[in-house]
Amino acid sequence: MLMFCCCLLQNSELFTLTYGALVTQLCKDYENDEEVNKQLDKMGYNIGVRLIEDFLARSSVGRCQDFRETADVIAKVAFKMYLGITPSVTNWSPAGDEFSLILENNPLVDFVELPDNHSTLIYSNLLCGVLRGALEMVQMAVDVRFAQDTLRGDNVTEIRMKFIKRIEENLPAGDDQEERKMVFY
Repeated sequence: MLMFCCCLLQNSELFTLTYGALVTQLCKDYENDEEVNKQLDKMGYNIGVRLIEDFLARSSVGRCQDFRETADVIAKVAFKMYLGITPSVTNWSPAGDEFSLILENNPLVDFVELPDNHSTLIYSNLLCGVLRGALEMVQMAVDVRFAQDTLRGDNVTEIRMKFIKRIEENLPAGDDQEERKMVFY
C-alpha cells in the first residue's frame, strides 16, 4: 500500500510539473494572458470531449436526472477519479441553474507562484474547458469560469458553472428524429 501511495504521489507531482511547463510555454508563445487563457480553455475543451468516454466507461454513473445530480457527479466522482480531490458544491442560484465548485486544494497549482506580469492569467483555466467539453458531449451547454483563485490571493479556488441549455442531437435529414433523439440533462 505504501508503494502505491508513493507512485501516486510521484505521478501527481509529474502531472503538476508537466502542466506548469505547458503553461510556461504558452506564456512564451502568446503575447498576452487573455490569449493564454483562451488556449488553455480550448485545450481543456478538447480533453473533455475525449475524457467523457473514459469517465462513462470507468465509472458506474448513469444518466443524471437534473443539474444538481450532475454537479454531485462532477464533484464526487469525476474530480476524485482524475485529480484525487472532492470539491464541495455550493452557492446554488435560486433558479438551480448555477453553482460553485469550491476546491480547497487545487493540485494544478502545487509549486506555482504567478509572476507580477501575469496578473490576468487564469492558470488552471484548462479545467473550465474540460468541464465544458465533457458536458457538451452529454448534451449540456454550460458556462464555466473561475470566480476565485488561490493563486490570486483568494482563500479558495472557486469554479462557477451555469447551465445554458440542453443540446439536442443533430441528425442527418431523413433520419427518424423522434425515434433516435437522445437528450441528457
